[in-house]
Amino acid sequence: MQQTIEQVARRAATAAQDKKATDVLVMNVQTLTPMADYFVICSASSRPQVEAVTRAIRDDLGELGVTCKGVEGLEEARWVLLDFGDVVVHVFRPEEREFYHIERLWGDAEVLPLETSNG
Repeated sequence: MQQTIEQVARRAATAAQDKKATDVLVMNVQTLTPMADYFVICSASSRPQVEAVTRAIRDDLGELGVTCKGVEGLEEARWVLLDFGDVVVHVFRPEEREFYHIERLWGDAEVLPLETSNG
């Protein structure tokens, strides 16, 4: 079954939550920028967790047939950007997320409510 772009973004967020990423947001930016329709933003506390979250998102979206067009920042694992075309995922270490605060840059974006994975 073909997924909508919003469903792809939500699936990325769920994959991040499943790997214990924190402060997970899905932002609808389609009226604000031509670069993507949705941003998924999350935090991971360590290099291994950043790598695990990144891998889980790529694997889960790959199961949907969604191909990652590019990855930036994985070597340093402090801010990893995953480009899925209409969905761009940002996996931050907390210090980088606080410093760059991209939620503020895209403050006019609609933030979609997410179900928590805390059972």
